[in-house]
Amino acid sequence: MIMSKTWYMRLYKLYLLFAILLVSAPLVADEEAPSSFKAVYKLYYSGMEVAETERSISKSGNGNNEYIYRSESRTIGLASVFRKDHIVEESLWRVIDRQLYPLDYSYVRYRGEKDREVNIHFDWENNVIKSQVNKKTREITLTSGVLDKLLYQYAIMRDLQNGNFPDTYMIADGGRNMETYHFNNMGNEKVKTPLGDLDTIKVEHIKVNDDRKLVFWCAPELNYLPVKIEHTEEDGKVTTAVIQKLAGLL
Repeated sequence: MIMSKTWYMRLYKLYLLFAILLVSAPLVADEEAPSSFKAVYKLYYSGMEVAETERSISKSGNGNNEYIYRSESRTIGLASVFRKDHIVEESLWRVIDRQLYPLDYSYVRYRGEKDREVNIHFDWENNVIKSQVNKKTREITLTSGVLDKLLYQYAIMRDLQNGNFPDTYMIADGGRNMETYHFNNMGNEKVKTPLGDLDTIKVEHIKVNDDRKLVFWCAPELNYLPVKIEHTEEDGKVTTAVIQKLAGLL
């Protein structure tokens, strides 16, 4: 394979996409508090390992039913020679009467030094979302049921665990308006992973007026934890993330 500049730019964009879209573990049925866990995924492009992501949920030290969902991603292997990227995302959130309430979301991308930072604060008392993208700030009205870009991924798994397929979620991503994410049930499929062969439910993230596709495979025996994620570009190029290790749910 000729590793051109265009090829590495595509690889870099897909790495960023998967760093955001890898999904998390769910609640155990009928529990209000989430189970703590740690999962590791590897990202493959054209058969080559290009990145690794670690996801975890843990109780915060603040009490009051508050939890931290953390995601950390790095390029690995040959890809890291050309792009030493390191991305850290965190969502601080609260559970009240089985409802998820985002409190603070942060995203930081490093390439040797910090080059992109997003911070979003959810002020439920005053119904305001305050966001800062690098040095640009804005405020929009906070609507009941809104989630952040990490917490919605957790909500999908929780809903599946409780027998509800997630059709849509409203997301605050730091922009001027809320975004609505749509999902489609694609049926069942068995998937081979380093954890063994697993029965899964395929969930498609539908992008309105967009030919790109995102599908993830959620394993019921692992509380609907996603064990495989596949992204297809408009030109048909496919990038795949596969779970490698799991602690806290097995």
